[in-house]
Amino acid sequence: MTYRKKLIEVALSLEAINVASAREKSIRHGHPSTLHLWWARRPLAAARAVIFSSLVDDPDSPDALPAFVEACKALPKGKNATVEDTPRQRLFDFIELLVQWESTANEDMMNIARELVLIATEGNPPPLLDPFAGGGSIPLEAQRLGLEAHASDLNPVAVMINKAQIEIPPRFANMPPVNPRDRQRMSSGEGWKGATGLAADVRYYGEWMRDKAWERIGHLYPTHNGETVIAWLWARTVKFPNPACGAQMSLVSSFELSKKKGKQACVIPHFDRQTKIVKFEVQTGVGKAPEPPKVGRGAKFKCLVCGETAPDQHIKDEGMAKRMGAQLLAVVTEGTSGRNYYSPNTELEKLAKSAQPEWYPTGELANDPRSIWCKQYGLIEYSDLFTQRQLVALTTFSDLVAEVREQAYKDALAAGLLDDGVPLRDGGRGALAYLEAVSVYLAFIVDKLTDLASSLCRWEPVAQCPCGVFGRQALPMIWDFAEGNPLGNSSGSWNSVLDNFIHNFKRTFDNTLVMSIGNVKQQDATNLEKGNAIVISTDPPYYSNISYADLSDYFYVWLRRNLRGHLKIKERDA
Repeated sequence: MTYRKKLIEVALSLEAINVASAREKSIRHGHPSTLHLWWARRPLAAARAVIFSSLVDDPDSPDALPAFVEACKALPKGKNATVEDTPRQRLFDFIELLVQWESTANEDMMNIARELVLIATEGNPPPLLDPFAGGGSIPLEAQRLGLEAHASDLNPVAVMINKAQIEIPPRFANMPPVNPRDRQRMSSGEGWKGATGLAADVRYYGEWMRDKAWERIGHLYPTHNGETVIAWLWARTVKFPNPACGAQMSLVSSFELSKKKGKQACVIPHFDRQTKIVKFEVQTGVGKAPEPPKVGRGAKFKCLVCGETAPDQHIKDEGMAKRMGAQLLAVVTEGTSGRNYYSPNTELEKLAKSAQPEWYPTGELANDPRSIWCKQYGLIEYSDLFTQRQLVALTTFSDLVAEVREQAYKDALAAGLLDDGVPLRDGGRGALAYLEAVSVYLAFIVDKLTDLASSLCRWEPVAQCPCGVFGRQALPMIWDFAEGNPLGNSSGSWNSVLDNFIHNFKRTFDNTLVMSIGNVKQQDATNLEKGNAIVISTDPPYYSNISYADLSDYFYVWLRRNLRGHLKIKERDA
């Protein structure tokens, strides 16, 4: 049999691929990476180009399939073919369009790519396996190109991400929603192409969860001055080591609240040397924020009362002894003309600290000083990464994931979806499997909320919102942190996370790619079961470059609670 040289063995439009890959870093809305956080994801453009060019012939090769050569000649002429009009140059012009971000939603473009793959493979495109799937860029792009996509990974969080991207959407493609609100709209003749029906159910039951959460814990999130609170800003505290002072040190790294022109705001500290008490007052309008007590790098802070600097080791010792507290700095609300900032009061602090979670994630953070820095300051257990009120909110939403399964099951049966009794983990397609599929995405939304509902979230004075925990590939130590309002509507709230998730979900699965088969396994790449996969395409993880397992456990402790028993995933060793 004559070997036909593939395009990737000859040349690629590297400059165009690199430009498209770099551009992806600035794309947030609609990018699959926003469905769930994973570290060091491969660019979709690069994955798409590599898979495509590995399957199609070099059309200028004498051994290329004649039908494929003719198909390349029919492609539109671009800048490459304008210089030299050959089948290869026309194919290069097409690839430079194919790698663009907009092409993922261009069904005509993707259909041409799939047709070229079909011709080059003589109607038999090979199944593709990525044994180090991670964030799932390679199997997702294989599926976009019409291939049967297989993915595997050892990490349970990565496995779940891949299942949510390539395995679940095809199984319920083109299926109408089961929730009663959207079922009423079906008489209008509205179609439910791809995963739009699944997305509608995730939105409906996500809103149902928010309403139920408000009924249960709304009393912990009151309005302030008649306005909805966006965030409470806190500073950690420890006792100053010199007994001559003995004040509670406020560990503040910045007093700035807002840098927006005309809406500047900052915190002004006031202290009484007699009582050794520090209080904070919010000042709005033009003015420079006071210098914070933080000194240089690390954990060196000046005492606001005596002005002396406490050694780094003292703050570490206080944290490890569980003597580190927190003091309210300011309250941020959503007013009629934007953000408003208010001084704290004791009633607000008491309410926040009155919360008592009935459950919290157990287990000790990994000993990884390169990526997990908070542990040396006493944040040792996963539950230490959240305030008591945050734990109450997160466990409430976590409990509601299980309750959604019961509600969605009843609605699915009422909508006429048959119950085959086969769960999602065993390939089910009936009511039981469908409600489990919906709960997978709701569990992802809980995960996204944990990224914005932690005491490791800092306040961003430019955007005026809480920042996610993973601004870098690490669990850092944050001294003054933002506690967002999960029951509000701004950044850090369940509604905001839900809206962004649905938008990104629909954008990722809005064309016929969800009709291709996807299969995901949790397995060790050293003992690989390839199934019927013929092509292996992967980007192996860089050894010890990123602490994937240690960092992903931040989400695993919540996914384990939300999805245990519903998916075939091996639990990580303690």
